Amino acid sequence: MKEKQSDMAELFKALGHPTRLTIVEGLTKNECNVMHIVECLKIPQATISQHLAVLKSCGIIRGERKGTQICYKVVDERVRKLMKFIENNK
Repeated sequence: MKEKQSDMAELFKALGHPTRLTIVEGLTKNECNVMHIVECLKIPQATISQHLAVLKSCGIIRGERKGTQICYKVVDERVRKLMKFIENNK
């Protein structure tokens, strides 16, 4: 039970930053690369990469190489459900 709670706490900690939450919200709708995220959020690439690293380390997103670029997508189904719930209750 404690392990599951700890896992959920880490998940919420990763989603607790506004920029990461915005990134995840966007990635649940469309997978995309870092440069697209930079263009949309108007945040430096290094900062976006740091946020992506946090999300990857928690298993929320995964990058997939497509040619010379890496496209990111949300792979944690709990997060997809959570984002859908948030969207439906705005």
